[in-house]
Amino acid sequence: MAEKDTKKEKKQQESDKTTDLAQEAPVENAASRTAPPLPRDVHYICGTGRRKSSVARVRICPGSGKFIVNDRDMHEYFPTNACRDKSKAPLKTVHMYGSYDVFVNVYGGGVTGQADAISLGLARALARHIPEEEYNLREQGLLTRDARIKERQKPGQPGARKSFRYSKR
Repeated sequence: MAEKDTKKEKKQQESDKTTDLAQEAPVENAASRTAPPLPRDVHYICGTGRRKSSVARVRICPGSGKFIVNDRDMHEYFPTNACRDKSKAPLKTVHMYGSYDVFVNVYGGGVTGQADAISLGLARALARHIPEEEYNLREQGLLTRDARIKERQKPGQPGARKSFRYSKR
């Protein structure tokens, strides 16, 4: 019984140490950094993103953190958290979520393709505005265009890859 108590005490001490370290280490909040000011006579920084058949035109400016997609709030436009997180990924990578107002016009394709297109356009705009963060965005794969598109249907076949069943006789 005494052995169990000492094991519990050791675990408690270790967890206390880790919580103390967590409290001491300064954790950079995602919204703690502020966006650098725009150059003179520039109202927005633009970036274009494409994925499958979706095209997104993204405009960013320093602000309060609004994220507008096709004149609607992002939470209203995207039904799933996965699409929302994919769209916000570049801002979280550079620790500037909440420092920029993002305005997006996107068309074509489905919801997932549009989210990926927004991510690429946003990453390009951020890389243009903050050149020192381009390396971080590239390391996360956010500045790489995903060139995979739907394969075309071949003549004499029912689909792109599918073919009719072969009959010898």
